[in-house]
Amino acid sequence: MEIKQIIGNVTEFFNEFVAPVHKITSIEASDDNGWKLTVEVIEEKEYMKKYAKDEMLGVYDVHLNEEKEITSYKRRDIRYRSSINMEV
Repeated sequence: MEIKQIIGNVTEFFNEFVAPVHKITSIEASDDNGWKLTVEVIEEKEYMKKYAKDEMLGVYDVHLNEEKEITSYKRRDIRYRSSINMEV
């Protein structure tokens, strides 16, 4: 299944280069026959735990090409995990 492969590729990339994936909240086909994803990760978990602060959640936009390889990613937002996300 195509989506399982996309999730696997993104999870592997983020685990190695950014931070472990907390959630993938959207997967959409893009106009260039690739894919667009929204990925959430826990940012600086150990630092926040050390100082008894709420975990920070980073929200990333990720783009994949037709071969399901990541071509770009960008952190769109960072917020406390307990804050309400009002995405429209």
